[in-house]
Amino acid sequence: MKLSQAKKVWSDSSILKSIPNPSKKGYEIKIKNPEVTFLGVNDQPDFTTIFLTFYPSEKVIELRSLKKYFQQFRNSIVSYERLINVIYDDLVKVYEPERLRIVMTFAARGGLSSRLAIDSDWKVRGGKEQFRDWIGQREEW
Repeated sequence: MKLSQAKKVWSDSSILKSIPNPSKKGYEIKIKNPEVTFLGVNDQPDFTTIFLTFYPSEKVIELRSLKKYFQQFRNSIVSYERLINVIYDDLVKVYEPERLRIVMTFAARGGLSSRLAIDSDWKVRGGKEQFRDWIGQREEW
């Protein structure tokens, strides 16, 4: 694929659908997608595994729409940092979760691997740091 054929628009959050949360009690949903592909900033295919930790409020993620949402990035030119922030912003906007944590591990390029994380519980993201389960956590990747 030539650079001119790649999409410049990175996300369409209207793809994301929800179902009503069947419970008013708190619970955690964990979702893993090991097959997210996109074009890196040098127009080379890139790969990431996305881990979502989701505490629903009124809405729950409809998984088929989430799969289609991730597939839209396949022909998008985007940096790692931009990708995680776009996904985070879209999921928070559409689902309004009590808490959302995203961890992305990117395939090695030139001998380097990257791991990015965002948690709505962080003060810097507007959270209260009430869960604090991420502090001092060493995740294997």
